[in-house]
Amino acid sequence: MTKLIYIPLVLITLAGSCFDSTSKQQRNFLFKNTSGEKTIQLGDTLLVDLVSAEKTDFDSVQFFVNDKKIDYSETRKRLILKDVKLGKQTLKAIFYKNNDTQIAENPIEIFSNHTPILLKFKIVNSYPHDIKAYTQGLEFVGDALYESTGLYGSSSLRKVDYRTGTVLKKIDLDKKYFAEGISILKDKIYQLTWREKTGFVYNRKTFEQIGTFSYQNSEEGWGLCHDGKTIYKSDGTEKIWTLKEETLEEDGFIQVCTDTRLIESVNELEWVEGKIYANIYQRNAIAVINPENGAVEGVLDLSSLKEQVKQHPDLDVLNGIAYHPSSQTVFVTGKNWDKLFEISLSLE
Repeated sequence: MTKLIYIPLVLITLAGSCFDSTSKQQRNFLFKNTSGEKTIQLGDTLLVDLVSAEKTDFDSVQFFVNDKKIDYSETRKRLILKDVKLGKQTLKAIFYKNNDTQIAENPIEIFSNHTPILLKFKIVNSYPHDIKAYTQGLEFVGDALYESTGLYGSSSLRKVDYRTGTVLKKIDLDKKYFAEGISILKDKIYQLTWREKTGFVYNRKTFEQIGTFSYQNSEEGWGLCHDGKTIYKSDGTEKIWTLKEETLEEDGFIQVCTDTRLIESVNELEWVEGKIYANIYQRNAIAVINPENGAVEGVLDLSSLKEQVKQHPDLDVLNGIAYHPSSQTVFVTGKNWDKLFEISLSLE
């Protein structure tokens, strides 16, 4: 679908003579809007009519979403938004004339071009769960379930027999830390803290702490998962950060989007068959996310599960996702829930 959308490109960088060495004023290059359409979606083809108040000419132009070059046909004046990340992005145009360049940019928001599918679930089984566990993260290694629990003064790392709820191994964090999500890669357990900007690394077998890591640009620590190489980290916003395996440095992020809006409060994460499953805090729901661009491909409403656990004053929201590859089922629980649910998913 072709859309005519008004997007001012504000000049930010001057190089060489900038086509006019006597002028230092801001130049605006515009996408000319005639339709009134404002929402931009992945795959849209934008009809471009570049306008400059100063009638500045140029030999050629290239367009980028952040640093990724996007296809532009100068003859047809078409700008094609494909294979780009979603969310709040920067549209940049570089204008060339002889050996000089002029760069203009402006923020835009790009949304998914598909409405999320509503997934259904079936309870396969339910198991006992520690009602005092303020669950922040779950992950299976074989049949062993590992759990991170939060709250200041009650945060812990645990190995649990999921069938009985028995805690097989446990260490408590210093009371100054509020533990969050975990992920396990190559016999190392990675555990986040909430606002302390610190993550811990443990030996999976002994629970001995063997390292720490710091956050860089992410706001807080919420959830973790991995795809076998890359570690993904949520920070309570719409962003999911990618971390380098060796250094745990943040080297980029995706933003979680539907076809109409950004999804904030992304919490506990789990990698499931090539997708990121994410709890959305306070929604009692899970979003199925494309890790390449942030598109929400499916939504799973699990609000009914909260009604099936013991009701008490400390009962809190759904949180905790663990995928069991051998059974291809998903295990979920919540903060201070007395049950762990094993569920299967379907489209029907």
